[in-house]
Amino acid sequence: MNDWSTVFLGIIAAATLATAVIQIAVLIAAGMLTKRLGRLADQVERELTPLLASLNAIGQDAAKAASLATAQVERVDRLFGDAVVRLEETMGAIQHAIAMPAREGAALMVGFRAVLDSLRTGLGQRPPRSRSRASDDEDALFI
Repeated sequence: MNDWSTVFLGIIAAATLATAVIQIAVLIAAGMLTKRLGRLADQVERELTPLLASLNAIGQDAAKAASLATAQVERVDRLFGDAVVRLEETMGAIQHAIAMPAREGAALMVGFRAVLDSLRTGLGQRPPRSRSRASDDEDALFI
């Protein structure tokens, strides 16, 4: 072999050795990076676990509050519905209690006037001036 072959063979060996050393260094660095990422993931998990638990509790409390609010709104709706029904019944009873005696009183007044008119006519007195037909219609509608 000649001297140049030995030199080139030495250069190839040195390059192969350098490549191997670099690959080992890269593997060691990758291992260290993996360990650091593992520790970082553990730390993030430790710090986020209470936060996630708090968020879960907040969500449960919000759901409970929403269900309570819905129940209260339904209860108020039933209360107002019942109050409206009772108010309508009361107003109907009041109207009935006022309207019936008013109609009966008006009928009694018409009958009393008819009796008076017939008595006056029978006694020879001139009957009072008759009212217009329109006013009779309005009296019948008066409550």
